[in-house]
Amino acid sequence: MLRQHEVAERIKQYILQNRLGPGDPLPTEAELCAAVGASRSSVREAIKTLTALDIVEVRHGHGTYVGRLSLAALVESLTFRGLLSRSDDFRVLSELVQVRQTIEQGLAGPILAAFDDGLHGELLDLADQMAERAARGESFIEQDREFHLLLMEPLGNELITQLTAAFWDVHAIVAHTLDTTPESVRETVEAHHAIVAALSAGDVTAFTQAVEAHYAPVRRRLQEGPGH
Repeated sequence: MLRQHEVAERIKQYILQNRLGPGDPLPTEAELCAAVGASRSSVREAIKTLTALDIVEVRHGHGTYVGRLSLAALVESLTFRGLLSRSDDFRVLSELVQVRQTIEQGLAGPILAAFDDGLHGELLDLADQMAERAARGESFIEQDREFHLLLMEPLGNELITQLTAAFWDVHAIVAHTLDTTPESVRETVEAHHAIVAALSAGDVTAFTQAVEAHYAPVRRRLQEGPGH
């Protein structure tokens, strides 16, 4: 008898071999059992596993479809790991910050190449909103998230956009457990304006430096540890 993970792998292979894409329907349960050579109970359990991973989607009353293939499972796993790592000097969050910074700095060239007046206006408006909210002592987490997603959007790379959103969501959930200071908030706001200025000037070096400055406050707080 096939194990659950083996049945799940066969279903994934079926999707690939039949060139099914997100939203495409899978065959009926009976047909899928025949296609993968497994019992109904095994297929049902495998479908539950694949649903949790967003590889398939069960629409009650309609059938089973190829899922959106989002990174929701990754976000949930990283968030939990990040919260657990608070007792380990926020190791997961430190690694996450490093990954985010590496992606943005590594894509400096393509980001600058895709930059235009429309994007300039949107990014500058978000940076100004952050400054205004900071001046009122309010959080600007939503504006910050949108700012970084907009940086990646013109690249037209869905995976990079999904990764950016996933990493940002995990960061936002875990990072709020760290203390902030007026100085770190000011640095963060200034860094966003510096990123926009560097993009406007077409200066790759200034852009990578501004990205470095953006992550500097949170890196510093992570090094100091909770309670500082």
